[in-house]
Amino acid sequence: MTATIKAVTVQKPGGLDKLTPTTLPDPGAPSRGEIRVRLHATSLNYHDYAVAIGALPTPDGHIPMADGAGVVEAVGEGVTDFTEGDHVVSLFFPHWHDGPPQFGDFSTVPGDGVDGYAREAVVLPSHYFTKAPAGWSHAEAATITTAGLTAWRCLLEGGLKAGDDVLVLGTGGVSIYALQIAQAFGARVFATSSSDEKLARVRKLGAAGIVNYKTDPAWGETVAKLTGGRGVDIVIEVGGPATLGQSIAAGRVGATLSLVGVLTGRAGEVPTGALMRKNQRLIGITVGSRAQQIDMVRAMEVTGIRPVIDSTFALANLADAFRHEEAGAHFGKIAVTI
Repeated sequence: MTATIKAVTVQKPGGLDKLTPTTLPDPGAPSRGEIRVRLHATSLNYHDYAVAIGALPTPDGHIPMADGAGVVEAVGEGVTDFTEGDHVVSLFFPHWHDGPPQFGDFSTVPGDGVDGYAREAVVLPSHYFTKAPAGWSHAEAATITTAGLTAWRCLLEGGLKAGDDVLVLGTGGVSIYALQIAQAFGARVFATSSSDEKLARVRKLGAAGIVNYKTDPAWGETVAKLTGGRGVDIVIEVGGPATLGQSIAAGRVGATLSLVGVLTGRAGEVPTGALMRKNQRLIGITVGSRAQQIDMVRAMEVTGIRPVIDSTFALANLADAFRHEEAGAHFGKIAVTI
């Protein structure tokens, strides 16, 4: 009998009802330069949701999910950075090893351009993974691949230092990670949400100031006032065109606005006059490199930061996990166990 593994695939044209539990041939043993990983967890991102619903078209029977964490079961010849039994976490851009950004599309991204981690096991080149933070559960480690590394790169490329003020929009995975990392660096963090309940939770995590953007349409000015009128140094901008104007208002002269999401649309008017007048820097951020992920893993171990996981679903219930994300009820990350 041929060995098989469990998986979930997306059937064309996409949609949560098209996420189909299935079995696939076992990937077998690793060849030279490869490792075999028994996957134990993944976590949800908006990018994965776009793949699942067909907004980012993929082939029929595509395996979704960019995040993957598990245990090395076997090591191929020539692999020196992993040994059997290592706990590992996947990379969003497995071919971006170090240096400046090298990819302007998602053709090499697991779960999008190539098959992802909604399956029990993979055999892949060793550079598709880094070690996971020591002592973390697989569900915790899976949150690093996309959300964690995005937050890390945003803050570091924004020049984060102790005493800075940082604004995070919303309470999703990237924003909560950014809050935790910024605080570990000695920064003050301000947060927005449309939910007073979520804002109360953010306050418990240490936020210096909170603003409900639903009841305060001029929330950018309000955030600036909370900093004494100076404005924040870094904005984690997840909304896009509908929130960018207020983010500019919240930022100080010379602030960095890291655009990491398009939750309010893929195109729209940019207040170029306000951006120019305040000499602010607007940069697009899409996750990061393998070297940056290695640095982040080390930082998580030193600081003791642990990700905030809202809820956990089984792989067979991946569609329900996405429905939970779709409802916007989560706080932090949604994990899936494999």
